[in-house]
Amino acid sequence: MTSTILSAGRVAVVTGAAAGIGAAAARRFASEGMRLCLFDRDGDALAAHAATLDADVRTVVGDVADPDDLRRLHGTAYEAYGAVDLLMNNAGITAGAGPWGDPSAWRRQLDVNFGGVLTAQHLFVPTMLAADRSAAIVNLGSKEGITTPPGNAAYAVAKAGIRVLTEQLAHELRQASAGRVTAHLLVPGFTWTPMNAAGRPLEMPASAWTADQVVERFVERFRAGDFYILCPDNEVTHEVDALRIRWSADDMIENRPALSRWHPDWKDRFERWMEAGSAP
Repeated sequence: MTSTILSAGRVAVVTGAAAGIGAAAARRFASEGMRLCLFDRDGDALAAHAATLDADVRTVVGDVADPDDLRRLHGTAYEAYGAVDLLMNNAGITAGAGPWGDPSAWRRQLDVNFGGVLTAQHLFVPTMLAADRSAAIVNLGSKEGITTPPGNAAYAVAKAGIRVLTEQLAHELRQASAGRVTAHLLVPGFTWTPMNAAGRPLEMPASAWTADQVVERFVERFRAGDFYILCPDNEVTHEVDALRIRWSADDMIENRPALSRWHPDWKDRFERWMEAGSAP
């Protein structure tokens, strides 16, 4: 069903479309001849980016944490085009909090990174199901929502929630549409975007991928019908990702300490296991 969605005349809605992965996705979709409805809270940057695209584009300025703004996005897209074939829930923030941090910081993180996706699905999925055409929802996950490293508990919780939400969505859509409407989880590796570059040196690290590389990998795997679209980068391979994910899952099975990969009594064993597991 996904093989024909990224094609001329189809309609894509992208949140967080003014920069980073969202902007790269808009460029790529425009190159396919898709019509676009782009959403971002930075109106100036959004307008400037939209002006560079050779496509039929509508823009909506707003905050994904505000349901009224997302209702305007839904209304604008359907009034302009009459259908939406691809919803990419890309908008997000990294600012968060620790496990006993400020609840207001937790609420902001969860309202943007989880609540915005949930509200968008609530608005767009019923109209996608009602249309007699294939469609897809793509939610932006994170490896921090899979292996949940310490350092920003609120972000890890929000992205872990996105993974579970998207898995549940994929199952329910399969039941409701017999595969006509699908869901996909896009999980970038280390990607050089304005969000990730904040506070870092101006020059892109050699280990990072560009947003365009992430979108190219997305297009390849989306057209193949993958649900989990897990991206490597120039330092972390697919094999390394797989080993890290397996170790994290085994914490519960082996009754190890929480986040044993970073536990002082286990971190050396993790490194040895990685070396053995990565060997040919």
